Amino acid sequence: MDARAEYEKLTDEQLVKKYQDGDQAILNYICEKYKPLVLKNSKKYFLVGGENEDLIQEGMIGLFGAIGDYDTTSEVTFFHFASMCIDRQMIKAIEASNRKKHSPLNAYVSIYNEDGNEVEEQNLTTDDPAQLLIEAEENLSLIDRLKSNLSPLEQQVFDLYMQDFNYKEIAAKLGKSEKSIDNTLTRIKQKARTI
Repeated sequence: MDARAEYEKLTDEQLVKKYQDGDQAILNYICEKYKPLVLKNSKKYFLVGGENEDLIQEGMIGLFGAIGDYDTTSEVTFFHFASMCIDRQMIKAIEASNRKKHSPLNAYVSIYNEDGNEVEEQNLTTDDPAQLLIEAEENLSLIDRLKSNLSPLEQQVFDLYMQDFNYKEIAAKLGKSEKSIDNTLTRIKQKARTI
């Protein structure tokens, strides 16, 4: 039986364990298996001054890190851990790109209390992978629910805002008045509080 056929019978966690135990040949199989995830995740981001291929390369670096760092005794599946590491590496690349233009990375999510008052901002890049995964999944769920309740204009404004454009830049890009964009952002924030 060839190695590929043997690998196909193993779970992702078993594959990673074999690699960590010294089976270097398995690395190419894991990377090939997870490349579609890297491609999918790269479509969520935009790298200023770069191309999608740059993000894919960063994603593959994140995947490689995940393979080496995964705790095979963890309750978190390798798929979710790898996805988080891929995203984290892409975000780091975006952060580095944004630093060049002196813009903050939009990796902070505002947290609102029950009264709708903003209480703090949290950075999604903690050192605890399990906590990061939980936060990322909660925030992706919130964003999905929010986007499903936005009008087409609100979705455009939200997407640009998440790419770190301020309301003046968004107004210029969409050919709208600054007041209109300011009102739209206010509506988006109100919908976020409701959700």
